[in-house]
Amino acid sequence: MTSATAHTSLRETEARPTSLRVMLVDDHPIVRRGLRDILEDAFPGAVIHEVGNGREAIASLHSHSWSVMVLDLSLPDGSGLDVLKRVRELRPRLPVLILSMHTADQFARRAIAAGASGYLTKDAADSELVTAVSKLARGGKYFGAEVLERVALGLHPDREDRPHERLSDREYQVLRMIGGGKTVSEIATELGLSVKTVSTYRARVLEKMKMRTNAELTHYAVRHGLAE
Repeated sequence: MTSATAHTSLRETEARPTSLRVMLVDDHPIVRRGLRDILEDAFPGAVIHEVGNGREAIASLHSHSWSVMVLDLSLPDGSGLDVLKRVRELRPRLPVLILSMHTADQFARRAIAAGASGYLTKDAADSELVTAVSKLARGGKYFGAEVLERVALGLHPDREDRPHERLSDREYQVLRMIGGGKTVSEIATELGLSVKTVSTYRARVLEKMKMRTNAELTHYAVRHGLAE
C-alpha cells in the first residue's frame, strides 16, 4: 500500500470494499504505524483506522462499524479498562483485543473480567497480532500463551494472596499512579476526577491493603512491578 493510500481519510475508506475493519487505539503514533503495517500486509484492502485516545475511540463507535478494536490499556485520557467497559455498553458484540506493554499478570484477569475477547503483550504483537485479529474477527477469542499461564497461576488455590487483587479497577489504577510518584492532584487531573474523589479512592486502597501511608503503597507497587 502506498503512503498516500495509508493516509486516506476514514470517510474515503468507508467506500472501499472490504470484510475487515480494525480500529487501533494507542497514544503512540510509532506503535500505531507498526501495528498498521502488520495488519495491512496481512489483510490487503482492510480498513485500518487509528485513534490516539479513549474519547476518539468512543466517538468512532457512534459513527462507524468495526470488526475488531485493538486497544492499549495506557491512554492519555484514562484507563483502557474504562474504554473497554464503555465499548461493552455501546457495542456488546464488538471483539476487543487488549494489546499492552504491561505483563499479563498485572491486567489480564481484569481485562477478561471486563469483557476483552483477547489479550496480547506488545512484545508478542509481531508474531501473534495477525492470528489474534483474524480469530476475533471470526467470533473467537485469543489469549497468548503467557496470558493463559498467568491467569491459570492467578486462579491456583495455593497462590499467595496479593492485596492489590482485591482492589477495584479504579482503586488499582490509583495505586499504580501513586506507586509511580504522582500526587493526588496530579492523578485527579489525569483521570478527570476531583481531588476529593481521588482522595476517597486512596483511602479505600490504604484500608483494603492494610497500609497507612503513600510510602507503603509506593514500596508495595514498586516491589510487585505495578508502578505506572
